[in-house]
Amino acid sequence: MSERGALRARLDRLAREVAKFGVVGALGLVVNIAVSNLIWRTTDIPTVRAGLMATCVAILFNYVGFRYWTYRDRDKSGRTRELTLFLLFSAVGAVIETGVLYAATYGFGWDTPVQSNVAKVVGIGIATLFRFWSYRTWVFKSLPAKEAVVVAERFPGRRQPSEPVAPPDTVRN
Repeated sequence: MSERGALRARLDRLAREVAKFGVVGALGLVVNIAVSNLIWRTTDIPTVRAGLMATCVAILFNYVGFRYWTYRDRDKSGRTRELTLFLLFSAVGAVIETGVLYAATYGFGWDTPVQSNVAKVVGIGIATLFRFWSYRTWVFKSLPAKEAVVVAERFPGRRQPSEPVAPPDTVRN
């Protein structure tokens, strides 16, 4: 494959990864905002604490989506390590997200439902950039190239390298 073709293939893979990450993230955003608003409207829990609780629910939702859909083809050998790193980087993202909500609520006095939702979405947006980088770099690591080839060769319907290739005009009984 040419250098240009290899670059194109890498960009295509990255675009698919970003799209899948975005779908899971968008669903996580809906979960986060819905839980936040549910807590804000039905309890007396302070805005920032309720926002952090909603973030924790969304983090659990997102882990399932990332592990079993976005990064399902990635290394699965160290689940304890993976989950620990996921929770660590998610906590950093939660600090970023909650920090924006905290600054809006207590720093600027923006505590109406609309202002709280806008601050929450802005915080989630900033934290998402950090999470995407950290998850793909440290948590859901790519399989080494040799292992990826072996996994691809085991894909059902693919001819194994040891199988002979029959000429097209030969009929097998």
